[in-house]
Amino acid sequence: MSLTSETAPLSLPRPETSGGQPRRVGVELEFSGITEQKVIDTVRTAFGGTARETGSGRWELSDSELGGFTCFLDSRPLEKLDREGLGRQLRDLARTVVPVELVTDPLQVADIARLDAVLDTLRRAGATGTRAGVLLGFGLHFNPEVVAPTLDGVLPTMTAYALIEDHIRQIADIDVSRRVLPWVDPWPRALLDRLADPDHPVTDLKGLIDIYLRLAPSRNHGLDMLPFFAHADRTRVARVMDMEQIGARPTYHWRLPDCRIDEPGWTIAGEWNRWVLVERVAGDAALLDRLKAAWRDHRASFTSMRADWASRSGRMLREAGL
Repeated sequence: MSLTSETAPLSLPRPETSGGQPRRVGVELEFSGITEQKVIDTVRTAFGGTARETGSGRWELSDSELGGFTCFLDSRPLEKLDREGLGRQLRDLARTVVPVELVTDPLQVADIARLDAVLDTLRRAGATGTRAGVLLGFGLHFNPEVVAPTLDGVLPTMTAYALIEDHIRQIADIDVSRRVLPWVDPWPRALLDRLADPDHPVTDLKGLIDIYLRLAPSRNHGLDMLPFFAHADRTRVARVMDMEQIGARPTYHWRLPDCRIDEPGWTIAGEWNRWVLVERVAGDAALLDRLKAAWRDHRASFTSMRADWASRSGRMLREAGL
């Protein structure tokens, strides 16, 4: 059975950091249809804790069984609006196109299953996802902790993601509204060329950061490495990027293009397992070398379409039992 067909959260192939601590993952879920307070009340009913409003339309849950949660309307200008009168009306109107975002503290991977159990309650309360409207570009983000803040700790995973991103996007059946929005752009092929180049290996983390900043200097990629790179070398990143919206942390920041919270059978765990696939490829050096060689061959062909590579890389994964 394919990893991505599993609906229970799979463990990471390297479940601990280099320091021997369990690797955790933060989850960010975007949807619409219900208020921030209703979302937090639903989570509190499931996991306990103390809920409070910390700002206009911003709610926090502390000391729950799964740690802390934050819920807010994902638009900075709306944070300045009053809670009553015109401000309240504009906020209610914005909910039709601006997502409510639920953010967790870093979780144990196994706790993703418990979070999934809350989706049914939110769905019954009226939560809606990406496919409820053409302009509803809602997504699901994961922030898995890196094994180590070193070149060896991240380069294989970055390379694996680069080489199977098109396959993942193909099997994910991305909603058309997300395909035309820039927030989850695929990595440019020039970056894949560099990561797959055997003649110019990356030898240190600073060099990797420089390559990324030269070839993919944007927050708007499906896998955004800027939070990790800012954690590893903030000064280096700040030379190129506006740091206002880059939160430094020792994690990958992976944006999935859809949130289908209102569709029965859709689970956070099922989406998480796509990341586990990335890390399993990263841990198979022989498979990774075959994918690199196949990518170079693909790029040398007369035409090199992303759809063709998605099919070819997917076939290679199936042959490897993935």
